[in-house]
Amino acid sequence: MTEPENRCRLVLIVPDVADIEEQAKIVEDALRGGDVASVIVPQYALNDGDFQKHAERLVPIIQAAAAAALLAGDTRVIGRAKADGVHVTGPATEIAEAIDRYADKLIVGGGNAADRHHALEIGEERPDYIFFGKLDGDIKPEAHPKNLALAEWWASMIEIPCIVMGGTDPASALAVAETGAEFVAMRLAVFGEAGRAPSVVTEINALLDEKAPRFED
Repeated sequence: MTEPENRCRLVLIVPDVADIEEQAKIVEDALRGGDVASVIVPQYALNDGDFQKHAERLVPIIQAAAAAALLAGDTRVIGRAKADGVHVTGPATEIAEAIDRYADKLIVGGGNAADRHHALEIGEERPDYIFFGKLDGDIKPEAHPKNLALAEWWASMIEIPCIVMGGTDPASALAVAETGAEFVAMRLAVFGEAGRAPSVVTEINALLDEKAPRFED
């Protein structure tokens, strides 16, 4: 799969589906729709053992599509599932611990920055990326205005890439791209309607290809 030319890329957040095979099929179908930079797999309410089973099923599917598999949950599962990285949802101290432990081997990023101060605290730890929003924060059609404002501020002055949580409307990806963010995260926008995930991924990529601003070299 060829990467798009120098513009905001799509990150998928795996939906909360208890059945492993159903979840795997949903993710595999979505990845057929076009370019996806990475896929975040949240633990949700799964116990650690079940989370490991889900991760071991999903990680090869994600990697086969040339996307990075990032796990958000029990960190012991990362190595067992051969994931590419860890997504930390906690504060800067938790990100620092994960960086100390995994930085040489895995992608480490995340954050739960509600304001500029906390964003800069996370940035001081030099993660691979910072995430604006919550993994299940897509509760309205549009991306949260606060996250868009933080992304625009961040992208204008910090070199660390940012991922911004989009809304439930696939078109919200463009508003994220217009902030200068490197990545837009989508969950319900892609997976909310059964069977439509591949076409929505195609639609989002076409929108970003056509209208997203290009990054300067």
